[in-house]
Amino acid sequence: MFDLEAIINTMAPELLLAFAGLIGVLCGAIFKDRFNAISFKLGAVILFAAAGLAAFYWDGARAFDGLVQSNPFANFAKVISFTAGGLALLMAEGFLKRHETQRYEYALLVIFASLGMGVTLSASNMMTLYLGVEMLSLSSYVLAAFHRDSPRSAEAGLKYFVLGALASGLLLYGISLVYGFAGDTSYEVIAAAEPSLGLMFGMVLMITGLAFKVSAAPMHVWTPDVYEGAPSPVVAFFATAPKMASMVVFATIMFTAFPQAVAFDNWQLIIAIIAGASMLIGAFGALIQTNIKRLLGYSSIANMGYALVALAAGAAIGGAAMLVFMTAYVIASLGLFGGVLSMRREGGMVEHIDELSGLIRRQPGLALALTVLLISVAGFPLAFGFLGKLAVFEAGITAGLLPLIIILVISSVIAFGYYLRLIWIMWVNDPVEEFEPVDGWVTLVVYLCAIASIGLFIFANPFMELAQSAAASLLP
Repeated sequence: MFDLEAIINTMAPELLLAFAGLIGVLCGAIFKDRFNAISFKLGAVILFAAAGLAAFYWDGARAFDGLVQSNPFANFAKVISFTAGGLALLMAEGFLKRHETQRYEYALLVIFASLGMGVTLSASNMMTLYLGVEMLSLSSYVLAAFHRDSPRSAEAGLKYFVLGALASGLLLYGISLVYGFAGDTSYEVIAAAEPSLGLMFGMVLMITGLAFKVSAAPMHVWTPDVYEGAPSPVVAFFATAPKMASMVVFATIMFTAFPQAVAFDNWQLIIAIIAGASMLIGAFGALIQTNIKRLLGYSSIANMGYALVALAAGAAIGGAAMLVFMTAYVIASLGLFGGVLSMRREGGMVEHIDELSGLIRRQPGLALALTVLLISVAGFPLAFGFLGKLAVFEAGITAGLLPLIIILVISSVIAFGYYLRLIWIMWVNDPVEEFEPVDGWVTLVVYLCAIASIGLFIFANPFMELAQSAAASLLP
């Protein structure tokens, strides 16, 4: 018999999202276009409620005979991911309305993608993991191509689908090898299995598939093209909520399913290589970009490399550092894509970095907020991103990952170049035409993210302690 209390304690946010998604499908079928406008606000409220449930059931539990298990580490990611998803959904409404693509299906796809994120975060079995990954992936493919009349959006959706199918195949083949050599798909059983060459091959294939989900090298090639081609609010969602969830899932699998079964030194070396390649490719790739969405795409690749440094440091050293860094990254990225959505003039959206010229004299509030967010994502002091990157740096030093730390410093210095270029353009260059007003939610989210970046920097200790306690839940 199922233990209802354990199921609720474990999967309350996912149950809410599943119920809301199914009811939303029914409402859409009944009310059709009349449901379009309200679906975005209702969807955001549902996602915020799911984040609240994750916080309420913070300690988590096990359910369905161990197929799912939540803990503070997973619930930390759920709170951040669902909140970011809700804010991204609010920012999308005005954009889609202007492009005559405001459909209730968009909100439902975001809800089902968030459900997939929640399932992967709660997974303690490879079968549950793959179910959640596919739920997230299938929703994301449709979102990438949501603007059906745009060739760029269609191209982005096709590229994402083809490469995503390849990554899913690698992940599934890796899971099958792990199952064959471990004898079970449970994380606990895999961790206790006898080390073998076949098990290590399965692990490597799984790492490759998971690297695609976080857009880490060598599975990063989709990122700049999808970021540029997909509708901007879709990219705001892709760059934040799924990235947080996928990175925490990546860490959970490596920390719990492969702590002893395959020598830690083996997968630590693989993760270190991926991290180093991601940092360098992201940093150098962003230097030559003039499209701000492509620039943020390469920036995302580099930032995932920084997060993987914390993963390579191990659960005890790097778990909390990863949570802090990824939270700072999500806040900054959400605000920066809000800035992209604000770049609207007569004739439609603009994406060239020169469109920001002299913004401080035209729209000082927006320019100040974007400056704070750029400072944060660059890792300068006075914003929360500095503490995130410092936590990763300390984790790498403590774990003895000196070559990775050298690469981190080099890539960070390179990154200062393109972040400072954006700030220079906003503050020094001659002003161009002022942006047209956009939906109020976009501006509000940009300001909220800037305030959060400064506030969390000033009042960092409680947040850092929360991250430490959440990461401690993974330790034996």
